Amino acid sequence: MPTVGYSSKSPWLIHYDGSSCNGCDIEVLDALTPLYDIERFGIINTGNPKHADIFLVTGSVNHQNIGVVQHIYEQMLEPKVVVACGVCACTGGVFRDCYNVLGGVDKAIPVDVYAPGCAIRPESIIDAVLEGVKVLDAKADRMRRGLPAVDPETAPAVSGSEAGASAAVNLAAKEATN
Repeated sequence: MPTVGYSSKSPWLIHYDGSSCNGCDIEVLDALTPLYDIERFGIINTGNPKHADIFLVTGSVNHQNIGVVQHIYEQMLEPKVVVACGVCACTGGVFRDCYNVLGGVDKAIPVDVYAPGCAIRPESIIDAVLEGVKVLDAKADRMRRGLPAVDPETAPAVSGSEAGASAAVNLAAKEATN
């Protein structure tokens, strides 16, 4: 029987709506209600990124919110996990070709778990968060052994503000060709 890691006993979750149609946000709230009850797994919703272990993002990243997404991510302490919920958070979804949309959350910060769906169901949100808890435990274990939370060899090549700058350059190039 696998042991439960320290970080998975009561991970805290912070939710941010990037720029969605609110369909996924309603489903996130539904996952918190007694019908689906994500708290039965010990997961608690918080509004403070300094207390959060899991960053749950819905909606796509655009020019106005990329700094906010990065700022919330930077305020979170290691180990931390990012869960992209809904197709918009994963790829930009139906809005990916809009002039102001840079793409999914991975254009701003590294994403650990992708959970597509339009709108994503509460059961899928819970599954994605529980998958994120496993990643959180793995990161915590690496840190206990004195290693960085993320293996540099498997980490995304572009992350953080570099990703936002890269996405903005790509968007400008795309607009220039049209």
